[in-house]
Amino acid sequence: MNLILTVLEIVAPVFLVAGVGFAWVKAGFEYRIQFVTRLGVNLAVPCLIFTALMKSDADLNELGRLTLAGFAGYLLIGAVGWSLLKLLKLDIRSYLAPFIFGNTGNLGVPMALFAFGQAGLDGAVVLLSITALLSFTWGIWLVAGEGALGKMAQEPMIWATLLGALFLAMGWETPGFVTDTLELIGQMAIPLMLLTLGVAVARLTPGRVVTAVGLSVVKFALCALIGYAMARAFGLSGTLFGVLVLQMAMPVGVSSYLLAEKYEADSGAVAGFVVVSTLVSVIGLPLLLTMLV
Repeated sequence: MNLILTVLEIVAPVFLVAGVGFAWVKAGFEYRIQFVTRLGVNLAVPCLIFTALMKSDADLNELGRLTLAGFAGYLLIGAVGWSLLKLLKLDIRSYLAPFIFGNTGNLGVPMALFAFGQAGLDGAVVLLSITALLSFTWGIWLVAGEGALGKMAQEPMIWATLLGALFLAMGWETPGFVTDTLELIGQMAIPLMLLTLGVAVARLTPGRVVTAVGLSVVKFALCALIGYAMARAFGLSGTLFGVLVLQMAMPVGVSSYLLAEKYEADSGAVAGFVVVSTLVSVIGLPLLLTMLV
């Protein structure tokens, strides 16, 4: 009973805040998702990443192993996902990038924070940065057949990660008033991301739902297993072990739908994948957390 209550305390705030965003739009209220997303991605999330890394008490070697495990895990998911989609004769351009990259930002960061505390947040922002880096390069290439190195260099999240890692490695800290300001801005990130997730799901029109159901269940189970395998292979333990498995198991991110629409893949199918995998995670993530917490 105590374990069930602990898991509910972790997942309930996350899905309830996302539910507020969903209900807000369904009630007919305005939500300027482009403005809020830009505010979050360009300001609030970079501040959150920088301050979390700068103030982290995590061992640099452990964060290094987490980084390597993250890259290896996503490459393995990509290889297995490509084989599966080929076997099922599904469109690689539409389905592979969503299969690989989970919602490590909107859902993964708050979930890791509530599950593992500040140490969980430190690990989660590292994996968020990895998915951002891969999404702006490999992810765009999978959908559009072209890279986006220039765009990656313009992303504040990438620079926040590099600066945060530098400050952590050198033991530097910004002046107190600067740190307080950055932390205050960063505190916007989690509620903004969760509200935006709910709004985005409410506005999507799902397509190919039957295919999405099958792929969502397979993605959740496969990615969790690969996360577990990579955590063991790279010698992770404790909080970072749990964070890696949890982040790898995240459902499809809304950004995958935006990429599909921008580069003329099957955006309706991807929308279905986003919605259904998010619903699958409502059941799957609590079950996963009972094994990790």
